[in-house]
Amino acid sequence: MTTGYFTNEQHDALRAEVRAFAEREVRPRVPEMETQKTVHHELSRLIAAQGWLGVTIPVDYGGMGMGHLAKTIIIEELARVSGAMGAMVQASQLGVAKILHYGSDEQKKTWLPKVAYGDCLPTIAVTESASGGHVLGMRARAVRDGDDYILNGHKVFVGNSHVGDLHGVVVRTGLGPKGLTAFLVESDRPGFALAPQQSTMGLHGFSFGELLFENCRVPATNRLGEEGQGLSVAYSSSILYGRSNLTAVSLGIHQAILDETVAYASQRELYGKPLAELDNIKQKIGQITSRLMTARITAYHAVHLLDQGMPCDIELMNAKLVNVESALDSAREAMEIHAAIGLTTERPIERFLRDAYHIFAPAGTSDVQRLRLAEAAMGRTKGQWSERIVNGEAVAVH
Repeated sequence: MTTGYFTNEQHDALRAEVRAFAEREVRPRVPEMETQKTVHHELSRLIAAQGWLGVTIPVDYGGMGMGHLAKTIIIEELARVSGAMGAMVQASQLGVAKILHYGSDEQKKTWLPKVAYGDCLPTIAVTESASGGHVLGMRARAVRDGDDYILNGHKVFVGNSHVGDLHGVVVRTGLGPKGLTAFLVESDRPGFALAPQQSTMGLHGFSFGELLFENCRVPATNRLGEEGQGLSVAYSSSILYGRSNLTAVSLGIHQAILDETVAYASQRELYGKPLAELDNIKQKIGQITSRLMTARITAYHAVHLLDQGMPCDIELMNAKLVNVESALDSAREAMEIHAAIGLTTERPIERFLRDAYHIFAPAGTSDVQRLRLAEAAMGRTKGQWSERIVNGEAVAVH
């Protein structure tokens, strides 16, 4: 485990706190979540009550003010026990990002303390079924009506959809890239509804479902930033928070893969000795260990730069690419070590593989990350979001 260079005693104490909580409160609930395959409201609220959703929220708003590395550690340690609960926290952090960087003073004073105290679970809703990851292809609309906007349309694959209290929704208010605007929509607002939660391959206990808007009236004071800044809200949240958050989920799952594989190989006997003593099994475990060490360094390095206010879009892209791909590779290799028993629910390794696949697409697939990295290598990037946010260029001033 990488400590010292990136982390300090405060980070180590936080890790110990989250790990103890995860073992005590989360692990006993995993079998229930795997059986029910629906969002676990009670556990989501219990985690929120620990104050960890406020890890990047300034102390002035009731948050921990510890930054992105601390956020990574929290998500990582929860995902080590339950990918679903790691995903729950990572999704909530996207909701935090939009308020931190685009919220008015009043919006920050209203919502950030509630998130920090665990009284509000925020989300961000961008994707639609017809447009997928193509943000500019969205069709959900908002029309100005006096002091309000009226929203119509739908959003899909919204993290924390069925447990969220405050949805950050990006919709179309005009044409082209400058025709998108973001709003805060409370879950109890008339005209808002949830589609039934769909069963998924993995991340059981987490919800990433569909939001429905039918003549949903939202006051103009709920607008995030200025009209036309929706694209910036969506991109900055995905690039700066989404990639680092999902990296952390992958990292936690990857650690669980190694822990479980070593435990199994040490217990299982073959040819009169533990499986772990066979050279070919050692090779596989060594490879998993190497991948995990490399993945953790790329993850911590990227968020360390983010915490320092340094340009790091490229590092965040690489961190997500390396962590997602290495976790999937290690999960497949671990399945080979487990052999037939790995195909059953008797061992958790198949759950880790299912959960890891869920982290592949959000905030850009591996192909997208490679394309962006190639563009950076060829000098074709148009600036970095991390630099813009630090300099305040993308943030609305009210």
